Amino acid sequence: MKTLSEILRGHPHFEKVIASHKPYKKLDFSATNKDLLKQDLTETDVFSTYVFDTMLSKSQYIGIGGYDENRVIYRQREHFTSQENPRSIHLGTDLWADAGEPVYTPLDGEIHGFAFNNHFGDYGPTIILAHALEATRFYTLYGHLSLQSLDGLFVGKTFTAGEKIAEIGSYPENGDWPPHLHFQVISDIGNAQGDFPGVSSLPDRNYFLSLCPDPNLILRITV
Repeated sequence: MKTLSEILRGHPHFEKVIASHKPYKKLDFSATNKDLLKQDLTETDVFSTYVFDTMLSKSQYIGIGGYDENRVIYRQREHFTSQENPRSIHLGTDLWADAGEPVYTPLDGEIHGFAFNNHFGDYGPTIILAHALEATRFYTLYGHLSLQSLDGLFVGKTFTAGEKIAEIGSYPENGDWPPHLHFQVISDIGNAQGDFPGVSSLPDRNYFLSLCPDPNLILRITV
């Protein structure tokens, strides 16, 4: 029986999740980014200016990256540090683009759940779609959306591949982050509804990565 990663890798085509014509630039939020370590990112407007003006050269690019990245940016947010084992391993791919950027579903799906995860550093408005390929059911999660993106949704609502499902949100409603989309693939969502961990601790890293394959199997973005 094929794994979900094998199924996604072999699928002939996915629609774009972000359709901007700007080039992509890989962003590094790990400790290897020495310039990042010099920044005080406790204020979201400062963080946003650093991302869009410095890292993305005055918004000339769409930022991408983060899958399985051990990130230092969570150290200043209690949402990730309040547990015995702090969470720092990113389980999705982030697409850093201006607030209002449309978000599309890469393949046919239906609403599995949605929520306003309204904590500092959390997802903010979140949508989870359920999909099926080769009789295998799986899920895609879209976090840090605009609140308006949740209007009119209901569990079971269907979307076709390439249909707009949301927009990237602005802070603070997006979880108080610089505007970006958190895109994550989930093979087994359990009982979760409208939420699922997007960052794991180091001890739980292998377990969560086994549930969350590389989103670039769908995005197929080369940087």
